[in-house]
Amino acid sequence: MKKLKEEFFKLLPPTIYFFVALHIVAFVRVLMLKGTGVAPSSSISIAVAALILGKAVLVADMLPMINRFPNKPLIYNVAWKTLIYWLMATLIHYLERLIDFWRQAGGFVAGNRKLLSEIIWPHFWAIQIILLVLIVMYCMVHELVRVIGREKVLRIFFGPMPAPKV
Repeated sequence: MKKLKEEFFKLLPPTIYFFVALHIVAFVRVLMLKGTGVAPSSSISIAVAALILGKAVLVADMLPMINRFPNKPLIYNVAWKTLIYWLMATLIHYLERLIDFWRQAGGFVAGNRKLLSEIIWPHFWAIQIILLVLIVMYCMVHELVRVIGREKVLRIFFGPMPAPKV
């Protein structure tokens, strides 16, 4: 039970961050798709995607290759993690679109063909750019917290808290 509680609290920060971030993306999509007849994502599907991304971040953080540059300036790890997380987010974004077309076309190959012919690429890449910026911000804060320490970051942002006992 203790391990489950520990995992839950590790999952919480990235999931909350991506829940808020994906709602921002969904809001932008609603504004971009207004008048096109395309239905926006529901809050439940956004929550599921946030849980998937939150868990993907935790799984990726356990991989030995994720912290490739421990003795280099933080920008190396930030850029590397951003690339990995952004590629995962791109795959999830594409699959999310593919599922809609798969249902319409009745098959995976037909759905993918229909998606590739009908997708509005500027909209897709606009969302990807927003996701990239949000992921860069997440990675920068995550790396700073890793180096500075959670307690010190909380004191810096939220005021004087009791110093940790040694």
